[in-house]
Amino acid sequence: MIHPHYNVRIDTSSLVFNLGQVKRLVGPDVKIMGIVKSDAYGHGLAEVSRVLERNGIYSLGTAFIHEALKLREIGIRAPVIVLCGIGSTEEAMAAVENDLTPVIFDMPSAALLALAAEKRSKRTKIQVKIDTGMGRLGVNHKDAVAFLNEIARFSWLNIEGLMSHLSSADGDAGFTESQIRNFSNSIDAARETGMDLRLNSLANSAGVMNHKASYFDMVRPGIMLYGGLPSPGFAPPLELKPVMRFSARILQIREMPDKTPISYGRRYYTDGVKRIAVISAGYGDGIPRSLTNKGRVIIKGQKADIVGTVCMNLTLCDVTAIKDAAAEDEAVFLGRQGQEIISGDDIASLNDTISYEIFISIGKGVNKEYIG
Repeated sequence: MIHPHYNVRIDTSSLVFNLGQVKRLVGPDVKIMGIVKSDAYGHGLAEVSRVLERNGIYSLGTAFIHEALKLREIGIRAPVIVLCGIGSTEEAMAAVENDLTPVIFDMPSAALLALAAEKRSKRTKIQVKIDTGMGRLGVNHKDAVAFLNEIARFSWLNIEGLMSHLSSADGDAGFTESQIRNFSNSIDAARETGMDLRLNSLANSAGVMNHKASYFDMVRPGIMLYGGLPSPGFAPPLELKPVMRFSARILQIREMPDKTPISYGRRYYTDGVKRIAVISAGYGDGIPRSLTNKGRVIIKGQKADIVGTVCMNLTLCDVTAIKDAAAEDEAVFLGRQGQEIISGDDIASLNDTISYEIFISIGKGVNKEYIG
């Protein structure tokens, strides 16, 4: 058997554990929409969605309709929400025929969907996106009731609830509280007109962990399901387990003399005689090139510094202190080996980004091994 030069391993037992932690926080009366957009944050749309459905998720959230259709193709029966809506007659018809729930934020898409639903004589569920302060997709919360009244004219559309998104729930409590108020006021005003809104949702992962008042009828955890944090340095109120692990292997170990340049651009010179390991993964495999001279890997249960410029398919590290390191040994870029761990947030903090981007980059377009 020919082994790949690196391995992305997804531990579904950790995914189930993290879902359980969400359930512990929100309690039995709040529904959970598991966010699986962008290939489940790089973890694999199909397998992650199957695991979440088997473990009692209420619904699944995708960004676009092609992801939602994939879930129906593999037999997912749970409600599937298309968070970025529909934009054509073909997409509207596909949503109706496959019992998908598009998010609506403008009248043209509502009209397209209503026409498709009427053609199929099939009432179609929708959720309506309200902008409470994110400044992205949605109808301004001050205009929510007027917009909902227009939507209500389409008899083939069934408004399940309102949806909005928190912009700063990982840090700015005051602004988050204002978003919660804006959302709550929109729901109350709509209900006063007689609308039955049963599935209102606002809380993302940061909201779930930081703001109980943001729960409403349903929450939408994403990054916390995968064991990541909303931002590096965020203090979660309970344990989360990493789901993704990325490792490669040492191809060669070379003893380099003092003052020897290493890799492209000679951005690193040895300081004394060093043992340099050449590892079989690089930025072509999702490792950020910006880890040059500041990232780490785990070999033989010990952390080793990445040295020199990260290459497309190779990374070099200093294993001088790891005396028994040898060719073919495993090198872990993300995840646990022995007692040491490198998290997505550890990598993100070195790159002025968030673990979401790290997971998606590493998990994109590769064959994954599922355990657990």
